Amino acid sequence: MPTGRTIAAVDIGTSSVHLAIANIIDGARPEIVAQDKLPVRLGSGAAVGNDMTSLDPAAVDRTIEALGHFRAIADAHDAELYAVATSAVRESSDPSVFLQRANDEAGVEVHVIAGVEEARLIHLGALGAKAISDRSHLVIDIGGGSTELIVGSGTTPEVLRSLKMGHVRLTDRYFADGVSADAIDRCRSSIRSFLARDAPIIKSARPAVVVGCSGTFETMARIARANRLSDDKANGPIHKTEISAAVDTIVATRLADETEPIPNVDDHRQDTILAGALLVEALMNELDIESFEVSDDALREGIILDQIERRSPGGDALHHLSSIRANSVNRVAGRYGENVQHCRQATDIALRIFDATRELHELSIDDRDVLEAGAMLHNIGRFVGHGAHHKHSHYLIRNTEHLAGFDERERKLIALVARYHRKSAPKPSHSEFASLPAAEQRMVSILAGMLRIGIALDRTYRNLASDVAIATTAEAVAISVFGSDLELELYAANERKGLLEEALGVTVTIT
Repeated sequence: MPTGRTIAAVDIGTSSVHLAIANIIDGARPEIVAQDKLPVRLGSGAAVGNDMTSLDPAAVDRTIEALGHFRAIADAHDAELYAVATSAVRESSDPSVFLQRANDEAGVEVHVIAGVEEARLIHLGALGAKAISDRSHLVIDIGGGSTELIVGSGTTPEVLRSLKMGHVRLTDRYFADGVSADAIDRCRSSIRSFLARDAPIIKSARPAVVVGCSGTFETMARIARANRLSDDKANGPIHKTEISAAVDTIVATRLADETEPIPNVDDHRQDTILAGALLVEALMNELDIESFEVSDDALREGIILDQIERRSPGGDALHHLSSIRANSVNRVAGRYGENVQHCRQATDIALRIFDATRELHELSIDDRDVLEAGAMLHNIGRFVGHGAHHKHSHYLIRNTEHLAGFDERERKLIALVARYHRKSAPKPSHSEFASLPAAEQRMVSILAGMLRIGIALDRTYRNLASDVAIATTAEAVAISVFGSDLELELYAANERKGLLEEALGVTVTIT
């Protein structure tokens, strides 16, 4: 079994699958002991009009094979493996087949992460590699399907953006039928339109340093340095003029001969380097970037650092949630004008019920995180309107760009717990709930049941319940509430205890 002192991080991207294995060293940066990368082109296919909404079966086969290979390497290092999937999988209309095959055939549980979470982890990886936390900075990662932009100052990301453009997606969309001057112009125009919304925000931050992550930036830097006349070809930042010259060379070569190998470009990147070069060029022009440094570390190193942080004892911010999760939950609650005092009261009571009934529900500490976040955010739908605000809360949680630290599965579960804090209990006719495995359906029902009681015991928003005591047996849960003037709270809680009773299969009394 893994010792917990070695972590393997797998990044399942649109173009390639990456592996990094690191030993945890107390008080020092993790020691990378193994790295590997396999090109799989999981996100190819925009040329036929699906724009990555379906996964090519052959590409899925290649990816499953790569995951099996990486699983074996991780096991040889006695490493705990954590795998994330980015744009190709998260944009697929039905990723379940791929996720199930990864688990069944490769022994890898894959966590699909949102674009904003991908950006956060990339930023974390770049901070681990570059001494930039003392300056305002912009970190850019170009993937096959998406481009992440992160503005930060210190170690805190202030702007997180994930744009649906990457070197594979742009290649499939604009150059599948060949390279022409018109196709290049259309590609450039598309990139500029994608950047138009966020460019003013990023430029206004005036970052003192720009860091480019990923193979596209590394490749463009390699071409630029090879063209330098000085002896110093390996060091220093890459300047805009050098990128412009490299882009001119790539464009001229591809217009003359689409199959001509471009020097200093890896074989698997030859067919997508034109789109990647145009993207780097546009980023520098539209964001007023004069030069950039290259970071070898990005998403997978960020995964390692994040997993180490999750294993470290945290402070008391929002109970035991990590500071990243806590800050993002509080930010989202504040963004939608939530009554934080009421939510904390309801959350505290729900968590007390969770902790006291562990032997009955047998849920994990990660499930407790889902309850905590769902409880803190259950009312944000009031920002849209009071009627059906539970459904509005579900929608906002699923679609907010500001909820960091959670993968897509966790965001879905958090949203469902918030969705069922009132009105209808979970039903098979509710499609998103019905799509969950049976164990997760049970978990959502239990957590929502606990939240309903927590909310009811602050029915008047006056924090009248000063304490609760909970006793359990195999057949019953008895909740004693202490405080004054609690008649309305007790009535509401007894009216709303049915979901928890049904989910746990016990009798609940509240006095």
